[in-house]
Amino acid sequence: MATLNDTYNTKPLRQETAAGAGAQLALLALLGMALGLGPAGWLTGVAFALATWAVLNRAVSRSWLRSFGAANRVTLARATLVGGVTALVADSFQSPPRVTVLVALTTVALILDAVDGKVARRTGTSSPLGARFDMEVDAFLILVLSVYVATSLGPWVLLIGGMRYAFVVASRFLPWLHGELPPSTARKTVAALQGIALLVAGAAILPRTAALAEVLLALALLSWSFTRDIGWLWRTRHQRAQG
Repeated sequence: MATLNDTYNTKPLRQETAAGAGAQLALLALLGMALGLGPAGWLTGVAFALATWAVLNRAVSRSWLRSFGAANRVTLARATLVGGVTALVADSFQSPPRVTVLVALTTVALILDAVDGKVARRTGTSSPLGARFDMEVDAFLILVLSVYVATSLGPWVLLIGGMRYAFVVASRFLPWLHGELPPSTARKTVAALQGIALLVAGAAILPRTAALAEVLLALALLSWSFTRDIGWLWRTRHQRAQG
């Protein structure tokens, strides 16, 4: 009986994730017609849409959510834009980059990043799934932008996009890295600055030296933030293990 109920309850959620995948494919079709995406852009965009749909579908079936929620819809819209950015970045390795469109999609995605959290708090629909979904979309956008900027400033920029994923890999071998960190305005600010710094550098509106300096500063701040959090997790590892 529980299985039947679970299947029934997750059906509306699965419909929303399917709608998100459909919106992603529609955006790719629009970009294809307007810009003429090449094979790399199409394949990467479709792969992103399918992977997002599959992972999100699995997550919502385990979440016990009764409604997808307005905040998650905003995040899903942001994920759609990130899929478009991903396709454009992949396409830029074969064709001239569409800087204006890439900057426009990224700008809207970054703006929406400040919206979904507020919507969740105001509507009382905050959830672990929503927080994780938001974080993963943020992390992937930063990774994609770092790949794009690395083509002009150098491969070291990939450290910005790869740092969070390196932390996830390290936590599999170092259990003390697992744990909920205390809320931090500084952490949120530093994370937000990464997207802005990479967007400005990718937009090519600054001289190369200035772009290099601002991305280096972003990397330094991110390194400081991760070092501080890792230090806190190390100092409190025994207390958390006992608790």
